[in-house]
Amino acid sequence: MNTERRIQHSLNDLIEIARDGAAFYGDAAAKVDNAELANLFRRMAGHKQEIVSGLTAEVAATGGEPAGHGTLVGTMHKMYAKARAALGNTDYAYVAELEELEDRLLEAFRETLEDADTPAGARAAAQRYLPRVVECHDIMRNRKIALKHAA
Repeated sequence: MNTERRIQHSLNDLIEIARDGAAFYGDAAAKVDNAELANLFRRMAGHKQEIVSGLTAEVAATGGEPAGHGTLVGTMHKMYAKARAALGNTDYAYVAELEELEDRLLEAFRETLEDADTPAGARAAAQRYLPRVVECHDIMRNRKIALKHAA
């Protein structure tokens, strides 16, 4: 596989997971009653969309076809969160599932950066977005902990 294709493959994996996040956060913002939490979810959806847009441009710059969809795992998490929210604390259900999505995205970024076979272009793109990924992860982890202790 040539370097451009490897860059495209590496970044498209990240695009798919970030796209899952953008869609899930947007959906969750519409489902929770807590206005502050809904605003947080909309802000997080925006961050994920920025990552998708930036990485999409990187893939296109290599002549590749950027991923245009999310993942099956992301869809399943979203469905599980809806079911869980219907049975109990809506806020906590969404925060818990979104925090897991943040774990998944952070892990994917770290794997991309740590993999010796990741091309330099893909590594540089992932490195640019890593601080935002870590920040979002930490926000949701802390929110989950706070909601768990409040319950």
